[in-house]
Amino acid sequence: MILVTREGSKIQVTGHALYDSYGKDIVCSAVSSIIITTINGIISIDPNAISYKQNKDGIILEIKKNDNVTSKLIDNMIELLTKLSNDYPKNIQIKEGV
Repeated sequence: MILVTREGSKIQVTGHALYDSYGKDIVCSAVSSIIITTINGIISIDPNAISYKQNKDGIILEIKKNDNVTSKLIDNMIELLTKLSNDYPKNIQIKEGV
């Protein structure tokens, strides 16, 4: 299961969806697309607004500037991931303010 944890200015995404085999997992692909598109969008507007680290366990995103645009893009990302988790509750879970 993919776990998305939002606590304060940090968002951590870990795990694997296990919806299908590697290369065919549409849930994993959707999560990756949502997160990478959001990161790239924010960085294209303000490279100093966020930082992120990616490793074998997942990705950690830290919000450095809590401006209007960054907040809206992060909120949109969480909303899209939440909708995805509603459709695939066995494969992705969202936790906020843990």
